[in-house]
Order: sequence, then structure tokens, then C-alpha cells
Amino acid sequence: MIPEIDGQDVLKQIRDLEKAMGVKPGKEAKVIMSTALDDAKNIIEAFKGLCDAYLVKPIDRSQLIKHLRDFKLIP
Repeated sequence: MIPEIDGQDVLKQIRDLEKAMGVKPGKEAKVIMSTALDDAKNIIEAFKGLCDAYLVKPIDRSQLIKHLRDFKLIP
């Protein structure tokens, strides 16, 4: 957990900043939420906020690597 702000709020701030800066669709930052919260409400909220992936701790390394490859962030 992040002190004083949660991941959902951080995601909203990122997306709001991108919108304010005129970032074109498809050029937004890739956001992988990493959290201890695995309830449906938080997962749905994250995807509504346009996260690209949602991983629940403890992180499955193979899933993280898969997402990084899918996003073409690693070979």
C-alpha cells in the first residue's frame, strides 16, 4: 500500500496528466497494477481507469514477464 494515496488514485493522475498533455491514444504509459487487493471491485476499478494489467501479490514472475513481452517492453 502506498502511504497517503492509493494505486487507483495514482492511475487516475497518470491518465489525467496524459489527457492534459494531449497524449494520443495508443501512446499512453503502460500501467501494470501490482497490489495485495484481489477483490472484484478493485480489479474492475483498475481496468475502468485504463490499467493495462493487474497482478496480485505475491507476483507471479512468469505473468509479469508475459505482460512485459506483450507490451514490447522486453524481448
